[in-house]
Amino acid sequence: MPTRRFAYPILLALFLLTGLAGYFAAQLRFNYNFNDFYPAGDPDLAYYEQYAQRFGNDNDYVLLGLEAPAGKTVFDPQFLVRVDSLTQFVRRRPHVVSVTSPTTATNPVVEGLGVFNIPYFHPGDPDPARRAQDSATVYRTPGLVGNLISPDARAATVLLQTSPNLAKPPGDSLLAAVRRELTRQGFAETDYHLAGKMVAQSVFVDRLQVELALFMSLSVILVTALLWFTFRTWWGVVLPLVVVLGAIVWGLGAMGAAGISIDLMTALLPVMLFVVGMSDTIHIITRYVTELGYGTEKRAALWVTLKESGFGSGLSALTTSIGFFTLMTSTIRPIYNFGLFTGISVLLTFVLSFTLLPAMLLLLRKPQLRVPRQEGRSWDGVLGRLFRQVLARRQLVVAVSAVVLIASVASASRIRINSALLDDLSQNDPVKQDFRFFERQFAGVRPFEMALTPATGGSVLTLPVLRQTEQIETYLQRTYGLRFVASPVTLVKSVRKALNGGDIAEYRLPDSDAELQRLLRRAKPFRKKPEFQALVLPDGSEGRLTGRMPDVGSLRAGALNADLRQFLRQRIDSTIVQTRLTGSANLIDKNNENLSLNMITGMSIDILMVTLIVLTLFRSIRMTLIVLIPNLVPILIVAGVMGVAGVSMKVSTSIIFTIAFGIAVDDTIHFISKLKLVLLKEDSLFRAVRKTYLMAGKAVIVTSLILVGGFSTLIFSSFDGTFYVGLLIGLTLLFGVVAELTLLPILILWFYRHQPAAVREAVPVS
Repeated sequence: MPTRRFAYPILLALFLLTGLAGYFAAQLRFNYNFNDFYPAGDPDLAYYEQYAQRFGNDNDYVLLGLEAPAGKTVFDPQFLVRVDSLTQFVRRRPHVVSVTSPTTATNPVVEGLGVFNIPYFHPGDPDPARRAQDSATVYRTPGLVGNLISPDARAATVLLQTSPNLAKPPGDSLLAAVRRELTRQGFAETDYHLAGKMVAQSVFVDRLQVELALFMSLSVILVTALLWFTFRTWWGVVLPLVVVLGAIVWGLGAMGAAGISIDLMTALLPVMLFVVGMSDTIHIITRYVTELGYGTEKRAALWVTLKESGFGSGLSALTTSIGFFTLMTSTIRPIYNFGLFTGISVLLTFVLSFTLLPAMLLLLRKPQLRVPRQEGRSWDGVLGRLFRQVLARRQLVVAVSAVVLIASVASASRIRINSALLDDLSQNDPVKQDFRFFERQFAGVRPFEMALTPATGGSVLTLPVLRQTEQIETYLQRTYGLRFVASPVTLVKSVRKALNGGDIAEYRLPDSDAELQRLLRRAKPFRKKPEFQALVLPDGSEGRLTGRMPDVGSLRAGALNADLRQFLRQRIDSTIVQTRLTGSANLIDKNNENLSLNMITGMSIDILMVTLIVLTLFRSIRMTLIVLIPNLVPILIVAGVMGVAGVSMKVSTSIIFTIAFGIAVDDTIHFISKLKLVLLKEDSLFRAVRKTYLMAGKAVIVTSLILVGGFSTLIFSSFDGTFYVGLLIGLTLLFGVVAELTLLPILILWFYRHQPAAVREAVPVS
């Protein structure tokens, strides 16, 4: 039996461990790395990493869209002066590799042994005839309209190519410098738009910090109110908060010690642990207070509580942690880390609940219990009436459950797996609106990458390969939806145009191998240019076809890629050129191929573990089904809600079902473990179920309210993924507690075959 002399060394040891965990937690940093969401271990990822070493990443850029003043176009001399000044400023910034803007775009012309670059735009030139000539040339030149200027000539783009995988601090410094210069040049915030991986990463990290503080504050306020409403004592509020906050420090400390950063997924860990970790403390305190109410002495009451709650809490901690650990089947690193460290933290919470909490209870005086209310208004009275009503209307409860379940399954079939590059931002988010601007006015922000390799070796700069590549380009622009495309064909056409006085009509492939060879011999001055090296390797052994398009989403992109592959099989000669889709967008889309498998794997592991636990406890297949049904029904109902609401399955929402099942089954485990103990002393199954219902009902309701309330704080997130995690898990747990208090006792009484102790003792052992 625990005594006060054990409490002090336990508290000292826990205090030292918490200090160590706090040290490591202080080392944590916020980070959102777009590349972390690539499928780890995938062969396509390994290929893209090698491809990026040869040609560069396809998303190391920032798009800066500039709108011309009202009533003017991008050809306005004063506007061009400001664009040119901004271009020169950005070009001198650290971590900027190159800058492409209307004022740097030139039409190269080869005359004699020299190359002359004739600008397309003439900043500061007030001559209307010059502007008209520039306009005519620009609109006739391929690759300028929709890329550097919008089709209506009301906006221009400046493209900043940055250092590979630029980290947040230097990236933020660059963006801040650009914004200051824009202000100095007289551009209002509504006159410019920024887009690109670096912009998204900067915004996501800043918001993560704000939202983490917001969610924790709301959760603490909500949980404190619910604890006070439940226990009406200061220690009933403070002690659970101390235990759970200590567990959060331990969990974050484990992350810090492992060198893991806080990202979009792991930012949920403190809130998730805060609400999930309350379960054990509430079950312990509720049982402790109940035992004291029976007149038991304080230490004896605590000992009984630990013995009776320890088994159920251990099993529920195991099942809840498994729900998170199953997320480690994901190939997406942030989900893997979230599952691993949240699962570990749940187990750490269990440890603290059965060490720190008992130690603090030992040191407190025996609490003065409130005078019980009248039986009809007490928890026992309310739960007793509810139990009677449920059993009296058992046919109605089962019928309604069956109808809702059938409708939910039918609706769930409408769920589609789909995601976009900025899926976690709401439609009205300013950052998303900036990205939409580039989709409306320019080529878009979704990159496209295809590797080109000569089938028989040699060079991609041969006429057969170039002609095949040109066919692919034509298909991609006319059918696939690329609004901008560049490849070795672009280079050869540009060289031919330059060698023919810059005449737009000469922007085409050579007619013969002899002409191509003459072009390539005279193209040596161009081979050193970055745009040449970005599309063809020096030895010509591999080429790159790159482009941009609107973000159509992974579902549409999958259909487009399927059609593209069919086109390549039917129309492109694989004995001449071989192709391979690659790129960051392709890798993000590949995650969706594994979402269903990962979710099914996680749910299967969860169900298997719960099955083994119930079989171990009751050695009954019937009881296993009885436990699984009330926990699977809420999952199917929420899947139906997703189908009705049109919520797509994506990276952020794919974790909902596994987590929700792991948490929801927690109360069921507590219920059946208490039922197992009651059945050892009670021969009547009905009386045992009723007694368990009264004993566990209060804790089930309170923990469920805390869980639902805690997860509901996530609906205030500006990230759609976090919003849906909070909303849908909250709904699952809400439906779960209803099923727990209605379906579970009905199913136990209908299907479980209890053998009284007297009968068991009379059965001879064979």
